[in-house]
Parts: sequence; structure tokens; C-alpha cells
Amino acid sequence: MAFKKIINDPYKVVDEMVEGIVLAHHDILKFANNNKRAVVRKDAPIKDKVGILIGGGSGHEPAFLGYVGKGLADGAAIGNVFASPSPDPIVEATKAINGGKGVVYMYGNYAGDIMNFDMAAELCAAEDIPVKTILVTDDIASAKIENKKDRRGVAGDFYVFKIAGAAADKGMDIDEVCRLAEKANENTLSMGVALAPCSLPHTLEPSFVLEDNEMEIGLGIHGEAGVRKGDIKKADEITTELMDMILKELGNASKVSVLVNGLGSTPLMELYIMYKKVNEILKTNKIEIHSSFVGEYVTSLEMNGASITLLKLDEELQPLLENPAHCSMFSV
Repeated sequence: MAFKKIINDPYKVVDEMVEGIVLAHHDILKFANNNKRAVVRKDAPIKDKVGILIGGGSGHEPAFLGYVGKGLADGAAIGNVFASPSPDPIVEATKAINGGKGVVYMYGNYAGDIMNFDMAAELCAAEDIPVKTILVTDDIASAKIENKKDRRGVAGDFYVFKIAGAAADKGMDIDEVCRLAEKANENTLSMGVALAPCSLPHTLEPSFVLEDNEMEIGLGIHGEAGVRKGDIKKADEITTELMDMILKELGNASKVSVLVNGLGSTPLMELYIMYKKVNEILKTNKIEIHSSFVGEYVTSLEMNGASITLLKLDEELQPLLENPAHCSMFSV
């Protein structure tokens, strides 16, 4: 399988991408202290507001830069492709968004991110900037429910970031922002399927291998092993299998928000076919769909596949999900 990319120097793709995004959305974004891996809101810092800093490896766009803006994240620290940002841009972004009420770090549960963000938090604490951390752990496939704290963060990042960003936007203190973000994380569940791999810009080699008529259920956004491989099935069968796993853990739910997420090269046609089945399954289970998001929200370069995420809503989370946000790649 041959991979082709529209790039210049494969070792400069991230820097060129980030610069392009800031140039394209200069009304929303700026660099923090000229650090090309630390991007913050144009109007940062916001006085007396908890800062929300998200981040992780590149290649998942619109995560993470696309969610920096009013009502969502105040900044993002960006790493190389599928690699954690180093502590330096995390510290620079933290300083740039600190409005005096502390900063919350939010990112997927991956060892490299934990190490570097924790290191940055210690450096910021030494400068009297209080930092708290929320890890996103929505990927059902990555660990059993009794070990949920070990699960990876995948497309559920979007919902957890959105809830935390809204809470901070409403002026809540850092403890309340963290409580609501944790609640959103506990109520967010994702399952995905991959049909074909992506490739890193500097290798152009497949990130994993599947046979021509094979799919993998539960494969991670960096190519981590899923729960099973098998022949490609019809869209309704795939969707039903993913939803069965999600509903087993969802518990008593009367209302949800639905995210059908493309992993990079899956056409909207196929995502909406999946959504149609999700809608049918939820109606059968007498679960109301409050809102729906269909498209690319957390990708994996050009990976062919999709994921389904449900956020269980209540009287606290629903208004936060509805709170207006305006970012370079997402507005509501």
C-alpha cells in the first residue's frame, strides 16, 4: 500500500501546520511567547477566569488546536506527530492563559503526556500558578470497566473539553471546573473501528496491518491493538457491535449527546449511514438524543475508520454542552 502526502520536509510538518493554522485564524489564535508549539486564545489571559489548557500529539486535528477559543480551551500545547508536547510549550501556554484563578490541564490518558504535563505543572507551581489535571479515559476497548482509570482518551476528548471550557467560561472556580470535567469523563464512552492504517510523514509506512477484507474493532488512535479483528461487515452490523459495547456500560440514561467521529479518511456519507443506525438503536432503547455531532473531531492522520461516542446528559451537563463556543475548527 503506497501512502502519499502533500508536505514539504517530513520533519517540519508540525511546525508548518501550526504556523498555517495561526495565520489562517489570526483573529482567534496567537503564539504564547513566540513558542511555535504553544498556541493560545488571541485575548488570553482572561482575568479572573480558570484557564483550560489541552494538548497532545499532532495528527489528530482538529484536536487539539481546533478547540482553542472562546467557551472552550484557552490554549493548546502541541507535540510531534503522535507524541507528547515537551514541558517547555506547556509551561509557556500555562503562563499565557493564567488569569489568576489557576489552570486545568486536560488530555488523553497516555504515559508520555502524563510525564511531560506533570513536569510542567511542577515548574508552574514553583511560579505560584496552581495547576490541576483531568485525564480523559473514554475508550472502552482499552481496559475493562473495573480498570477504567487505565483507559485511553480518544474522541471523548471533545465532550470533556467542551464541558470544562463552558464551566470555566461561566466563571466557576478551579475545583468546580474539575468536578464537572470529571463528571463528563465518567459519563463519556467511546468505541471505534478501523478499516485501514495511516502512515507517519517521515516513514510513509503503515501504522498497523490489516488484510484487504479485514477490520479491527477497538483499535486506538495511534494504532494500539483493539479487541478483535475480522472480516469487514455492513455498516449496520459494525454500528450495532460498537453500540452494544457502549450501551452495556451506559447504565440508566434517558438523554445523550452523540458523536460519530471520522478518523481521517472516512467519507461523511459513511459516517451518516452509521449515525442513522445509532439513532435507531437509541430510539429502540428509549434514549433521547439531545444533540448530534457527525464529522472529524479527533482524527488519526489518514486512518480509515470511525468511532461512536455517547455523553450521558443531566441537568448539570446539558447546559454546559449548549454553552456557546467559538474556535477555529468548532463553533456552537
